[in-house]
Amino acid sequence: MAGRRALKAVLVDLSGTLHVEDSAVPGAQEALKRLRSAPVAVRFVTNTTKECKRDLLERLQKLDFDIQEDEIFTSLTATRNLLEEKRVRPLLLVEDSALRDFGVILRLTDVMTFFSLFLLGLDTSDPNAVVIGLAPEHFNYQMMNKAFHLILDGAPLIAVHKARYYKRKDGLALGPGPFVTGLEYATDTQATVVGKPERTFFLEALRGTSCAPEEAVMIGDDCRDDIGGAQNAGMLGVLVKTGKYRQGDEAKINPPPYLTCESFPQAVDHILHHLL
Repeated sequence: MAGRRALKAVLVDLSGTLHVEDSAVPGAQEALKRLRSAPVAVRFVTNTTKECKRDLLERLQKLDFDIQEDEIFTSLTATRNLLEEKRVRPLLLVEDSALRDFGVILRLTDVMTFFSLFLLGLDTSDPNAVVIGLAPEHFNYQMMNKAFHLILDGAPLIAVHKARYYKRKDGLALGPGPFVTGLEYATDTQATVVGKPERTFFLEALRGTSCAPEEAVMIGDDCRDDIGGAQNAGMLGVLVKTGKYRQGDEAKINPPPYLTCESFPQAVDHILHHLL
């Protein structure tokens, strides 16, 4: 495109773009191989908080995706980096399967039904911060009320991300966004959001590629978080009509997506034929 630098990097969303749970998007594996044959860096960026990076990688490799762990940048990783930087003790409202990315090796429930965590790093005793990811098993009144009181007492509210919903095999399901927004409303405070669509998340994902945002394109199924966030950071955004995509999503952001494709293979074809 006129006025843009040559393409050097492609960021790819995972859930909804390459796969939905344990099913790959048709043709996605071969499309990724074609993309890897091009002279561009490929990185995978995800807001997934249902599982740790290691479990996510195993899921992808079982689906025959050629992906390495150091190519994946997750909002969980970014959140742990922030917690360590701020030196806070978090109440972690994330799924048990995601705890490993925070250094957690075991979660126990004490007699008060609040969480005690055995850690290899983060200190979560006497929490003075609240971290919310996707935690369907733990979004109950008692736990949300605990978070509410911590925030009222001055604890910062940190959202791994604020996605409204995500795609499962049985259809769309609530993301953590509605629960974060509920706590914001109840406590009259504003959460610090870590993952997509935050500009800093995209810039951090590009670290190590020696690429500027103007030299990158993002492929994803979430018009706001994937495409809007990437384009606000200076990248091109390619929206795919898989995963959580719903008809009319293109009109939800301004400027609209650079391109909308049926699925990841078509997005890759466009990149190979028109952006290189």
